[in-house]
Amino acid sequence: MEITEERLHRYARHIILEEVGEEGQIKLLQSRVLVIGAGGLGSPVLMYLAAAGVGTLGVIDDDDVDITNLQRQIAHTTARVGTSKVDSATETIAALNPEIKVEGYKERLTPTNARAIIADYDLVADGSDNFTTRYLVNDSCYLERKPLVTAAMLRFEGQATTIKAYEEGMPCYRCIFPSAPSAELAPRCEEAGIFGALAGVLGTMQATEVLKELLGLGTGLAGRLLLYDAMDVMLRTVNIPKNRECPLCGDNPTITDV
Repeated sequence: MEITEERLHRYARHIILEEVGEEGQIKLLQSRVLVIGAGGLGSPVLMYLAAAGVGTLGVIDDDDVDITNLQRQIAHTTARVGTSKVDSATETIAALNPEIKVEGYKERLTPTNARAIIADYDLVADGSDNFTTRYLVNDSCYLERKPLVTAAMLRFEGQATTIKAYEEGMPCYRCIFPSAPSAELAPRCEEAGIFGALAGVLGTMQATEVLKELLGLGTGLAGRLLLYDAMDVMLRTVNIPKNRECPLCGDNPTITDV
């Protein structure tokens, strides 16, 4: 693969960065990233990764665009209400950067298909909205030894982390959240609400961490949980230790498949 004249112009602001350069841009063009969900988080993740030149983007979502999505899910438009989110996101990506290949999965991620789909990618970005899927993605990425950048949000707050528990001393998602909180503590966004622009903040942070992981840049979020409070404009990170009793990545695992 080479940097053509057109690519030189399109990715000029990347290439001029000493930390990226032509070699880094080629690495992005050859990368494969799977995005779980084309919603509030998945929308900015997909758009920024496409703009950055990540060559192949997988997107899995079994939902259709609803008018209530448009307050925060910026990959979709009013004209696409009722259409598949995968198709809508694919159209947005094509308009933004025609050279990006999109592999769409109009289905739900399940224990039956998760590992087979995830195995085909270099990295996974999880923008799902429920703990069942988050645990499934975490477990599958660990077993397939794939880095995972995950984020979540509710009302005016959000969080993000990178999971690489296959590396010595690094925690997995189950180390951070051993069990799903009750519905009272973590209601769904249709029940508790979500500040629309918060999805852009968290999704952009997520996309940034994905690009850093692909390029090997800076200090990542593995072993740390980033917390963002939009109301008080507070951003902090918390160190997360590996749980040696974790059923997935601990010393005596009981989860060996999904």
